Amino acid sequence: MDFLKMKILIVDDARVARQIVKNMLEESGFTDIIEAENGDKALELLSKEKVDCVLSDWNMPKMNGLELLRKIRATPGMTALPFIMVTAERMEENIVQAVQEGVSGYIKKPFGGKELQTKIRQALRQE
Repeated sequence: MDFLKMKILIVDDARVARQIVKNMLEESGFTDIIEAENGDKALELLSKEKVDCVLSDWNMPKMNGLELLRKIRATPGMTALPFIMVTAERMEENIVQAVQEGVSGYIKKPFGGKELQTKIRQALRQE
């Protein structure tokens, strides 16, 4: 698959944050980007569409990024879906927990488009 043609799902409760990440991806050449404002919407989209990589915020109401990751990892056919946690978390134990739960990678805010593209490439290599 052409790296830039992959479908990416951005999950974040903040519309502005989703738009910033989407703009970074588009500036990097990605064209197939979908968005969800929470974990429930993300799961709904994932049940209907084939997604190649999920970029999810950690801190969201109702279902945080870690809970979303757990649900995805428990879903047949999605156990190895590349999942990158986007976080402002600086707590080492939270990052360790995410890795133990099966996160493909994480990126700390603030970040740039080049760093994001590198994280996506790394996550895809883990498939």
